Amino acid sequence: MAANRVGRRYHNKVHSPNRGIGEQGLGLQRRQARVTVKYNRKELQKRVDVEKWIDDSLDELYSGRESEMPEVNIDGLLDLLSDQERGQKLQDILHLCKNNTEPFIKELVFKLSGLQKQEELHKKGIEPHH
Repeated sequence: MAANRVGRRYHNKVHSPNRGIGEQGLGLQRRQARVTVKYNRKELQKRVDVEKWIDDSLDELYSGRESEMPEVNIDGLLDLLSDQERGQKLQDILHLCKNNTEPFIKELVFKLSGLQKQEELHKKGIEPHH
């Protein structure tokens, strides 16, 4: 999230490079940008939480066999039209896993509902309005 900050950090405070400019339009623009980022932070955090859960779960499923661990592409799964297709795709990805993957697959398919693709998160207000 540090890349999304505006201004420079001095002694744990963020200073805007335009602080002190008295234009009301610029202040309103900045306020709208902050509100937009604040609003989307919830969606970003939701996605980060799912990514962390996937990493932790795969570590557990592939404990001792990390070199066999596949990559799970969340956006690729979100592109699929149904939960059934997502479940099948995950079964295909995890077919070499020696542990039971069914609970992981069911939980991940559930967690994907309502999640937005990464590019959608950036389109919907992460960038300040100009």
